[in-house]
Amino acid sequence: MGTTTPPRTLAEALRARGDESLAGLLRARPDLLNPVPNDITQLATRAGTRASVVRALEHLDRFALQTAEALAVAPDPAPYATLLSLLTGDGLDDGEQRDDVGAAVTAALPGALATLREQALVWGEDERLRLVRTARELLAPSPQHPSPTGLGPTVAEATAGMSPGRLQEILVASGLPATHDPVSAVAALSALFTDRTRMAELLDTAPVEALSVLDRLVWGPPYGEVTPNPTPPVKWLRDRGLLLPVSTRTVVLPREAALHLRAGRAHRVPEPVPPVVAAAAERDPQAVDRAAAGQAFTALLTVEELLKLWNGGGPAILRAGGLSVRELKRVAAALEVTEPIAAFWVELAYAAGLLASDGETDERYAPTPAYDEWLDLPAQDRWTHLATAWLPATRVPGLVGGQDAKGRALSALGPELDRSAAPDVRRRVLSLFAELPPGTAPDPETLLRRLRWERPLRGSAPSAEGTDLRSRLALWTLNEAELLGITGRGALSSQTRALLNEGEEAAAALLAPLLPEPLDHVLLQADLTAVAPGPLERPLAETLSVLADVESKGGATVYRFTPGSVRRALDAGQAAADLHAFLAAHSRTPVPQPLSYLIDDVARRHGHLRIGAASAYVRCDDEAVLNEILADRRSTGLRLRRLAPTVLASQADPGSLLEALREMGYAPAAESAEGDVLITRAGARRTPPRTPPTPVPEGPPTPDETLLGAAVRAIRAGDTAATVVRKEPAEGATGTHASGSLPRTTSAETLATVQAAAMTGTAVWIGYVNAEGAASQRVIAPVRVEGGFVTAYDHTADEVRTFALHRITGVAELAEEGEG
Repeated sequence: MGTTTPPRTLAEALRARGDESLAGLLRARPDLLNPVPNDITQLATRAGTRASVVRALEHLDRFALQTAEALAVAPDPAPYATLLSLLTGDGLDDGEQRDDVGAAVTAALPGALATLREQALVWGEDERLRLVRTARELLAPSPQHPSPTGLGPTVAEATAGMSPGRLQEILVASGLPATHDPVSAVAALSALFTDRTRMAELLDTAPVEALSVLDRLVWGPPYGEVTPNPTPPVKWLRDRGLLLPVSTRTVVLPREAALHLRAGRAHRVPEPVPPVVAAAAERDPQAVDRAAAGQAFTALLTVEELLKLWNGGGPAILRAGGLSVRELKRVAAALEVTEPIAAFWVELAYAAGLLASDGETDERYAPTPAYDEWLDLPAQDRWTHLATAWLPATRVPGLVGGQDAKGRALSALGPELDRSAAPDVRRRVLSLFAELPPGTAPDPETLLRRLRWERPLRGSAPSAEGTDLRSRLALWTLNEAELLGITGRGALSSQTRALLNEGEEAAAALLAPLLPEPLDHVLLQADLTAVAPGPLERPLAETLSVLADVESKGGATVYRFTPGSVRRALDAGQAAADLHAFLAAHSRTPVPQPLSYLIDDVARRHGHLRIGAASAYVRCDDEAVLNEILADRRSTGLRLRRLAPTVLASQADPGSLLEALREMGYAPAAESAEGDVLITRAGARRTPPRTPPTPVPEGPPTPDETLLGAAVRAIRAGDTAATVVRKEPAEGATGTHASGSLPRTTSAETLATVQAAAMTGTAVWIGYVNAEGAASQRVIAPVRVEGGFVTAYDHTADEVRTFALHRITGVAELAEEGEG
């Protein structure tokens, strides 16, 4: 095809492109690469399939989409001037279309058209622009799928099948000369509706009520219902073809008439310029960083507290997967947050690989071994781990509590929470944050408008809440970013900017100075409490969490010592002397006497009773204690009986007996079959090694430059093989190769031809069937023929390959230059 010859098909238009342009198409539409097309024709065919075109349209911004919609209602092909007129109007309206909007459309249209051309949605020269057929079918109006422009069918489409007599009646009523030729009648009516002067004269004679009917239909939908006996205004419009029948009860405003009433515009409001994200507030960037760092530290503490709850084995997994509503409420109560926020922390720990199922028969959630490794990291590195797990995650905690398409409830950690659009929305929201000056908090409403402009078709189906999924994802992103410390006081922090642009090390370096230093002491008080005036060092925090219960959290954490908490420390293997030494070493105040008495009192009674398996038994050297237990009414349900002066047997299991006696005020200790005291250590339950959940990809990944280059070379080579001129078989030869089919020759002819080509160094055309049964045609230059194989340079793949002779369907010589 010469450089001045206009392309006749999309394949010809693609064939005329340069390699960089083809690579741009494959980069913008990576689904076309799976698998790599054999040639340009196959690439064009795949680019026109419905699924691929829908995916491409979903990635257009609003103005590029409006340009495609305008082409869908324009003549095919359409000159550039016609397209521009559909977007700006004909300039004869009453001033509703401002000049600055028209100028913006004029300036933005070349870029939008270039985008459509790059993605192979539009092809052809400026004087003959063509929208690919599939896109036209998707965007063109029909009764089942109204056009996004609100325009109806053309006069020719609406009058298809109408009787010639009825057409003549419309022409006469409209003041046009009658004709018996339906084609001429349709052309005359179309010319009337597109003539500004004559159309204005016709409408000047219309009743006021008829103009009101047109006003309701002009911007869509263009269809209306009529009764068998229409009102005079509707009858007036129908008689003159301004309303054309679609069925016995439905009429439509034809496209040409609607465009006249719209002053030539396809859209009421063209949007050539993206909406500006406005600033809601401007804050001190350092204050933003400090607020974000404080929230990041709170996020670390919250995740730790969550996983401590499940240290000994978490809640059971529902049969359908996920966490039950009751367990989520327990988590929310323990963390002192709402259930949606609790769902976010649970899902974040799961996405970061810190939480998983244990895989047992009675499957439960528990921390993973990666959680212990995460705890050993510095605070800033633990935060970057959480943030980098959140950014690409496709699981959406905001959906928890809603319903799926079948009306089933969506649960935290359930299987139905993945939304492939979530990472793209998060990244885009944060990039819009980053475009604002440091310390600037964006206005959420303008941010949502910008996102809708950038992807008007993506996730636009209304949800149960009445908003589209993409907007809901953006709002959830704003809330989750604040919870995680990605933002502070509504603005993007410096550490997050570094995370997005430079990586985890740079973000951790900026965050580290803003985090509080862990303390090695607490303040003991006489009311059996300890006050931690800040975050504690990990060994101190872990021991104190066993020895005391958290009473309140905030800037300072208050711990309370109780008999139960002290017993818990003793159960974990600590002795009374160890606890006294621990408190003396880590308290900035003297150890209060009541606390010392509490520890000694619980330690004196701890282990005095021993419980083992009989079903269960209680043994004690002090017979009076056992007599006291038997006399207590609360022990009736345990069904105790004396086996010996110092031993009681029970029908209850050891765990239940242990809990019951503790509730009665005793401090029993469990023992093994050998009579040794069993020590219960916290944090012993871990899952086997687990990998974090893999995000669900949103379509094929964007190919890298190496793959793009190889794909373009393969497509070019395949196109050369498909379009190369072949030498016609000699008269009487058995080989055949009709256009578009594989060559067919006998085994002897195939062997002789490739051997001759190997000796002369010439290229030949072959048909080849691979091991999977896929047939292809290739241009090869044989190098060696031996052992039933041909080693040749494959022009199609641009590399040396080996071909089995028995898989070659046939071979043909290429025509000399000038032949064919």
